[in-house]
Amino acid sequence: MKRAALKTALSLVAMAAAASANATTYRQGDCGDFSVAMIPDTQNYVDYRRQKWSGFAFDAIEQMNTQMWWIARNARSSGGDIVFATHVGDVWQHYSEWMDPAHAARGFKWMPNGGSETAMSPKVHTRAFEIPAAAQAFRLIEGRLPFSVVAGNHDYDALWTDPAHPPRPDLDRAGVRHIGGLTGFGSVFSARSSFFAGQPWYVDSRDDGADSAQLFTAGQCRFLHIGLQYHAPRASLAWAAQVIRRHPGLPTIVTTHDYLGRDGRRNMKSNPLNSKLDPSDGDPEIIWNDFVSRHDQIFLVLSGHVSGQAFSIDTNRAGNRVYQMMADYQSRGQTAKDAGTTGATGDGWLRVLKFRLDGDRPRIDVRTYSTHYGKFSSEIAEYASWYKVQDGQGELTDAAFLGRDEFTIQLDDFHRRFGKGS
Repeated sequence: MKRAALKTALSLVAMAAAASANATTYRQGDCGDFSVAMIPDTQNYVDYRRQKWSGFAFDAIEQMNTQMWWIARNARSSGGDIVFATHVGDVWQHYSEWMDPAHAARGFKWMPNGGSETAMSPKVHTRAFEIPAAAQAFRLIEGRLPFSVVAGNHDYDALWTDPAHPPRPDLDRAGVRHIGGLTGFGSVFSARSSFFAGQPWYVDSRDDGADSAQLFTAGQCRFLHIGLQYHAPRASLAWAAQVIRRHPGLPTIVTTHDYLGRDGRRNMKSNPLNSKLDPSDGDPEIIWNDFVSRHDQIFLVLSGHVSGQAFSIDTNRAGNRVYQMMADYQSRGQTAKDAGTTGATGDGWLRVLKFRLDGDRPRIDVRTYSTHYGKFSSEIAEYASWYKVQDGQGELTDAAFLGRDEFTIQLDDFHRRFGKGS
């Protein structure tokens, strides 16, 4: 019993020492103002059908390149104030296999998908063009700042329909689809890639980089970021919990692909049977219940997947606030209209999260910027008329719609949770 007690005491001392080593005291003036770039779904920029060689009016990939160049130019290392960038997933558009070998080996069956062109069949252009084009875009920020990329549902190798839940055109249902395979994603974003190998800020990963963890700093302040793949499996959540335990006390941001719907609630409309079809899988509610709500140092969750915008606040198990934000501009196609054609690309829109933590009322000022138009959303008079309907929010007033893209998050509990110091 004495040995057990001694072992427990030593364990507690070690944990306290680790917490002290990782903890950051956020004193007045320690952080300085800084920004985090949130990159929404880029799948339409990379889509092979949105390039001149496929007959489109312009090369949409150039809009993604311009986004990355703008982030690099405004990074702290270039004299700007962006200290971290996070991509919310759906880097590219198409799949390259019908079913991944891992699910086939587990006995899952598949049948052809119905519905959209994206789902109808694997495309040779995925690995021939879309993945290399995305990789080339990310090389524009390589070495400029820490960054994260999570796997969205389009970034898996395969999309397949479960024969037990087939498409029902008579009911306008696509059936139950499932994704799998990360060889394409891992070929660009694994820990072995030149983007991350040897980088001290890239602290962990699993599943060929689909889940990953990064550290970034602003002034004397340190932050942890955890990226979780689409509908993160329970193994991903267990891994993320271990990362949290290794970095106790650090304010933590989580990025995952599918989390909030436009109504600000966790999105359970997108393939709701996934976690029932494959018990290892998660969904937005599982991510909240089993991971986010259990770890008090997580204060911000970012996501995409659903065209439009959303923001909500939930209370975690410790009674503290978790601020949750969704942005996805893939349905926007004003640049195509400007070119005399039609087709969604995204128009260069991304989110800029300006952190102002040093004052008595810490906050994040959220703004939405188009690297194509070179303007913030509030600087374009036609903004609502261009995008309100495309973003599925035609019922909003113009002012309310703009307010979803330019607003302030008051982090009233930040100093209490993470320590303001004296």
